[in-house]
Order: sequence, then C-alpha cells, then structure tokens
Amino acid sequence: MGAALIFGCGDGSASEGRGDEGSGLTTLTTFGADETASEGNEGETGTDDSSADSDGEGNEDGEAKFDLSIPDAPHSCGGTGGDTLSNIWIANSSQNSVSKIDTKTMIEQGRYYVRPDQAGNPSRTSVSLSANVAIASRNGGVTKIYHNIDDCQESNGTPGIQTSGGAELLPWGEEECVAWHTPLAYTSNRPLAWAQGTWDESTCSWVNEKLWTSGANGAGSTQVLLLDGDTGVVEQTIAIPEIQSSIGLYGGAVDGDGHFWGIETGGARLVRVDRNNFSYQIWSGPGVASYGMAVDSVGRPWFCAGGGASRFDPQLQTWQTLPSPGGNAWGGCMTDGEGTLWHCRQLDATLVGIDTETLQVTKQIPLPAYAHGISIDFDGYVWAVGFASTDAYRVDPDTGTIDTFSNLVGAYTYSDMTGFALSSAGIPNG
Repeated sequence: MGAALIFGCGDGSASEGRGDEGSGLTTLTTFGADETASEGNEGETGTDDSSADSDGEGNEDGEAKFDLSIPDAPHSCGGTGGDTLSNIWIANSSQNSVSKIDTKTMIEQGRYYVRPDQAGNPSRTSVSLSANVAIASRNGGVTKIYHNIDDCQESNGTPGIQTSGGAELLPWGEEECVAWHTPLAYTSNRPLAWAQGTWDESTCSWVNEKLWTSGANGAGSTQVLLLDGDTGVVEQTIAIPEIQSSIGLYGGAVDGDGHFWGIETGGARLVRVDRNNFSYQIWSGPGVASYGMAVDSVGRPWFCAGGGASRFDPQLQTWQTLPSPGGNAWGGCMTDGEGTLWHCRQLDATLVGIDTETLQVTKQIPLPAYAHGISIDFDGYVWAVGFASTDAYRVDPDTGTIDTFSNLVGAYTYSDMTGFALSSAGIPNG
C-alpha cells in the first residue's frame, strides 16, 4: 500500500464522543466546550457537553485497523515522525464554517469561519501532508487553517493565541489559527486538493507544499489554479475553455506525482493538469452520470454516483464501469489503499465497498441516513458525512459498527477531509 504519514500534533477539545480529556495549555487562550454552537441558516445546532482543553489527547477506544508509514520517509526525527493525522475537517456549509473533529475520540476540537465576511458557502476541504487544512467556498475563495496550535500566529493584539477549542466560533480577525485567505472572483469555486511537498530532513517537516483549486464564471471560463501552500499566492493559472458546464469542474484530486485530476459536472469529461509544465489533457467521461471522484494508490482516477463507479486507466485511456442500481446520481468516494473504493448508495442509504480491481461490490453496510461525502481516517475507519446534515458517521468496515457525531450545521463535504487520500497516493519520484 502506497502511503505517507502525516506530521502534526493531536489537540484535544471537548464536544461529544468517547475518550479522555487532556489538560489545556496555559500559554494559550482557547474558547469552547460548555457553549452552544453558533446557529447557521438552518437554525439547528448542538451543544458542547464537556469541558474544553487545547492540547490534550483522547484515549483510543479499540484497536487501530492499520498504521501507515511514509514511503522513503526519514527516521531521524527524534521520534516526532510517529504520529498519524487524527482529524477530519467537515464544512458546515450553511454556517460558513469548518469543524475540526478528532477521529479517535469523536470530539470537536475547533470550528472556524472560512471567509472574512463570514459567508462563502464552503464545501470541499483538503488536508496536506503537514496536517493543515484548506477550504474552498463555492462562492469564491480558499482559506488555510493550521492544524497545530504551535503554528498559529499572534495577530489580534491580545496576548496569547486566541482560537476556537470546540464548537464555538471566534470572529474573523480574532481567530488566530487561520493561516491565510485568498479571495477568488468566481461564481463557482469547488475542487480543492493539496499536492505533496518536499520532505526537509533537517527540520523534519514538509516544505514547498502546493494547493490546487478550480473556479468558473460560466460556461467556457474554467480555470485551474496552483497556490503556494505557505502564502496562498496564486502561482499558476491554467485556462480550460473546453469545459462547458456553467459551474466548471466539480471535484478534484491528485496522483502520486502531484498532477491534478478533475471531473466536469455530471462526469462529462475528465481533466488532468501536469504539475511540471501545466499542460492539460481532456478525456470524455464513462458515459454514465457521475458526481464524485477519487484517485487510487496506483494513480487511477475514479468517478462515482448513486452506488456505481467508473475507473479510468491512464495507460490504456479506457473506462470500466460498475453501473448504479438507480436513485439519485449523487455522492463522493474514496479508496482505502487496500483495494476497496467506498461510496454511499443513495437509493437505500447503504455504504458500499467496491473492489478496485474487479469493480464488484464486496461489502454493504446500512447507514442511518444517506451520506454524501466519504473519507478514510488513519485508523482505517470509513467516515460518511450526511447531506446538508448534522451528522457524520464513523464506520468500522470490518464489523459494520457505526459511531455518530451530531453537531454539524448543514454539513456538505466530499473530498480529502482527513489527508488520507493524499498520503495513500504516494510521494513524487525525482
């Protein structure tokens, strides 16, 4: 299995779920816990029942499914390279925020606005190999938020670091774990995917990380952008006028060499942008309605919708398809690095595991409700995020056991919410 391990600190904060709390950092000012979450447009939120802390770690309940290690990663980091990423970042679209949830304890560790105007309608999130998150807003703009509080910068004039510690939201400008925001003048800004950086052995950290996104202002106006991961500055703009959907590309992912792959709305076309020379290629889609997309550990793009999936072979330039059984052609998907593509069948709200070689359904797990977004965490659990919902489900793929996190506001995310997809893609050669 091609995989990379993420470096970052596991921060604890109370919301709900299982696990023990840790002690807070006295040098930080965090907010959260025994407060009611801010209301979104839908008017429904949960409350935080436990006390907050800013640097504790919850105990694991049960054994990890598997551990991941970095291909070709150095082992001279004084033990600091042994932590896998343990957060999932889910967009609260109707609240214009993003939630940081510990995948081990099911505790929300922070919630953040994604634009200075506290608007934007965010959807896609993507986690870098450094464990930081980027969020794209459908109405334009990309924001990066630090995972590790030690990276957050003093910026509001109040001593200490002021940052969310649970489900509460701090006003823009008071929250100090927002790294940067890049406004983008698009009516549709959806795909988002980190590319791999370079491993710096002297600092035991990833450097020169880049971020792909795409936007459009109507048919024929699609652009793919490459941003500097440290600053948010747009380094490359690639116009792709062949895309005729008025909202442009709908989703995106990267392969092991950091090349960007995108799906046109409905699956009409597949796009690849080369990271080295920024040329692009376009292929017709599989000829069936498609919605979400993923790239597996051997570099094959997948389209998915309604319980069906299509796999593209970049060498043969051909598609193979598992047809959808019916229902709405919705939903995201992700591969687990071990030969299974996970996706939710809208027709009967069933999580399906599809063999990535045979394209046959090998597992079926009924969910409490249809889940729009799928992600994999670093303990091997499958996360299924509801459609405009309050709920996200953590599913044990072996036993079918389901744990529910219920404190989201109009949740809508189907992208690399944990960083697992990027890590399993591998590290560029050369």
